[in-house]
Amino acid sequence: MSSAAPTAPDAAPEQALRSDAPTPAGSRWARLRSAAARNRADLLVGLLFAALAGWLTHGLWPDPAGRVLALNPEDQALYEWFLAVDSRALLGDFGLLTDRLNAPDGVNLMANTTVIALGVLFAPVTLLLGAPVTFALLAGLNLAGTALAWHLLFTRVLGARRLAAALGAGLCGFGPGMISQTNSHLHMTAQWLVPVIVWLVVRLLRAADPLGRAGHPRGRARDAGGSGPDRVGLDRRRMLTSAVGLAAAVSVQVFIGEEVLFLCAVTLLVMAVAYALADRALLRRALPGFAGGMLLAAGLALLVLGYPLWFQFAGPLGVTDGMFSPHYFSADLSSWWTVSPLSVVGSDEAARLTTGPAEYNTFLGWPLLVVTAGCAIWLGRRPLVIACVAGALAMGALSLGPDVVLGGDRTTFPGPYALLDGLPVVDGALPMRFALGVLPVAATLLVLALDRALRGAGTARRLVPAAVGIALLPVLPAPLPTAERPALPEFVTGGHWRECVRPGGVLVPVPLPTPKEPWPMRWATAADAAFGMPEGFFIGPYGRGDTAAMGTWKRPTSALLTDVAQRGGRPAIGDAERQQAARDADRWGASCFALAEGTPRADDLRAVLDQLYGPSTRIADAWIWRV
Repeated sequence: MSSAAPTAPDAAPEQALRSDAPTPAGSRWARLRSAAARNRADLLVGLLFAALAGWLTHGLWPDPAGRVLALNPEDQALYEWFLAVDSRALLGDFGLLTDRLNAPDGVNLMANTTVIALGVLFAPVTLLLGAPVTFALLAGLNLAGTALAWHLLFTRVLGARRLAAALGAGLCGFGPGMISQTNSHLHMTAQWLVPVIVWLVVRLLRAADPLGRAGHPRGRARDAGGSGPDRVGLDRRRMLTSAVGLAAAVSVQVFIGEEVLFLCAVTLLVMAVAYALADRALLRRALPGFAGGMLLAAGLALLVLGYPLWFQFAGPLGVTDGMFSPHYFSADLSSWWTVSPLSVVGSDEAARLTTGPAEYNTFLGWPLLVVTAGCAIWLGRRPLVIACVAGALAMGALSLGPDVVLGGDRTTFPGPYALLDGLPVVDGALPMRFALGVLPVAATLLVLALDRALRGAGTARRLVPAAVGIALLPVLPAPLPTAERPALPEFVTGGHWRECVRPGGVLVPVPLPTPKEPWPMRWATAADAAFGMPEGFFIGPYGRGDTAAMGTWKRPTSALLTDVAQRGGRPAIGDAERQQAARDADRWGASCFALAEGTPRADDLRAVLDQLYGPSTRIADAWIWRV
């Protein structure tokens, strides 16, 4: 009889799965099984996303230390070094200004995309298995985690059918821009907190609405005459918890990737304005409470972030400007209707429409654009639809940069980004990355359309899912290309570097690392950043007028060694060069110089170093010069 009894509209679905038998006290395994049973579908979707992420990044897994993402190996070397430095927090050896690079000045970690929160969270993995393993793990987890977070948002907040939610979440986590950014940009793909931020904003809005959660499916059921516990008046407890949660999520996201937080904030701002204009009654009811909650969240976040943000912009070696030209890093208008070269049906010829393989942010393809536009029209003038359309158009337009580029040719038509160009802090975001905000907005439109079609009958029930499926096929990603990378010298992997420099000291690898050739930074990464080195690949105030620049100035000795490494030869070395070499070694605080066997032009470099610092000593597979 109970199986045929009607269910209350606002009954919790999990109650149907709850056993009548009491769970033994302290039976964690029983509670775990019960939770798994209640969330079986979500777990299956999560496993599917994890499998897809593993397939896309499988080229790294045979040997993470010996494999590299072939399309952007320089940034992978940088991020592995970041992870190694971040992991030192577990050893009590960490600060926002690190001396493990650019010795003796150091590097401002807040002014760089250091994914500090992820580095600290995965520090045990890094210290136990190495930074390359952590990098490979995060490359896949960021994709799967972002997709799963959006799936939960679509099912829990929008109340969407699981098929619709899974397809939309798949686009959020595995869309062209996300796959492209996976080429070593961990700070851009770690977006799994973005749906949490969106959920908390929506939760705060509903709590600030005196009429209750009228936009929620269960709320609509109660509005239709149900007797659920919906209230009239502000839900101050929910407002408070939403504001506190929002402050916490924003604070953590700052230590993962500030640019993602910035793009999320701009997208939500545009959508909030559009939604308010479409539903002015809600605006009048909820604005005071919602604004108060947002101010509370901002104040709480500022308490946590005040010092780190000051350190980023005004602290030692901090920067306030961006160093990339918005004119160069602008999206080509024609790239929007072109399929990404990293998709299963993509063409390498399309790569000419962007700056590099890590910035295929706009390549949605014309089928997906057409179907998304069609879904928006079919859904009608619902406030959420209007907000999504406004958000997609605004972020897409901003991605075009100061001047519109079409088919590789720069036109005379100004883009909306020209209004933002030159604004402090804002100009640190690359215009073409605004396109990343289009992915979840477009996915939301597809989810709404699919959910409506699956709940209905007739032609739409078959036509809409078929159209969405066909539109998504061209953007199905292919596995990321990988390649072998040179093995590290035994001098490093065997710990022999300790015979040359004490932990915390400065070792000078020959040649020194540069932004274009950061490979010696892998030595420090393999040693868990236990020693420092001069110069390197980082962002610092070394541009003209103390503006942001990549790397720093070369000292005379490093310039000499770099020239020999690139062109060979044995330049004449006199007293002036030896005196300068001594001053440079003293400036760096160096304990020793090290040249690994197998380094290109090693014989020439060794001969020069012998003249500068005296005869070398052989340790394992490296020559060293103590200074």
